[in-house]
Amino acid sequence: MKISYQIVLVTGSSRGLGSAIAQGFGREGARVVVNYFQSEDKAQQVVERIGDDRAIAIRADVRNQSEVHAMFQKAKEHFDQPITTIVNNALVNFSFDSASRKTAETVSWEDYQAHFEGTIKAALNTVQAGQKDMIEGKFGRIINIGTNLFQNPVIPYHDYNTSKAALLGFTRNMASELGKAGITVNMVSGGLLMKTDASAATTEEVFHLIEESTPLKKVTTPEEAADAVLFFASPWSRAVTGQNLIVDGGLVMG
Repeated sequence: MKISYQIVLVTGSSRGLGSAIAQGFGREGARVVVNYFQSEDKAQQVVERIGDDRAIAIRADVRNQSEVHAMFQKAKEHFDQPITTIVNNALVNFSFDSASRKTAETVSWEDYQAHFEGTIKAALNTVQAGQKDMIEGKFGRIINIGTNLFQNPVIPYHDYNTSKAALLGFTRNMASELGKAGITVNMVSGGLLMKTDASAATTEEVFHLIEESTPLKKVTTPEEAADAVLFFASPWSRAVTGQNLIVDGGLVMG
């Protein structure tokens, strides 16, 4: 299915990478559900950039199953078609701040639980809310947003990195089960992006170090990471599922 025919949900898309992904889909003609939890004004701004006729902002806490199911139903009624494409992007209460991160001594199980709920539980909620319509339509695209840090934890954000590692396992298990229904499940793992709310606390020295260590000699932008997400939604990726594409300028290879 061409992107211009798709109904796309991007969770946590009022700002940062999510906003870039939503606008990328809008640019390609898709109809877009801009999901937000707190930033209503910013979500409406994303809708305006895409176009009021092709986008809608819907509030839902993706950790809450009933709110997620209600969001899917509202989107289906609004566009008169079910969601075909899910991008699990929402990032709950996290900042890439190496100076204030939890260490091996201070990180708690509650910290891990919070990230597992914001990452795995949230993705499970959206997949379960959308899979029935995808199976009936014999088409579905699910793209999960990971990180290169779980493969190369140059900064050990213990709770965040571990939850994203678990997300790859989730991705591959769902890909294995849902493939027979025409649903692909893939993952895009960016590096530190220049610049989002989540990376606002990152120092210029860190950005410079990444730039110098990266083969492309630049820090990846949200728009560049968004392009990889669009690839997984496009017909060009129709034979690809269960994969993790690292989009960081070549900093992490393999």
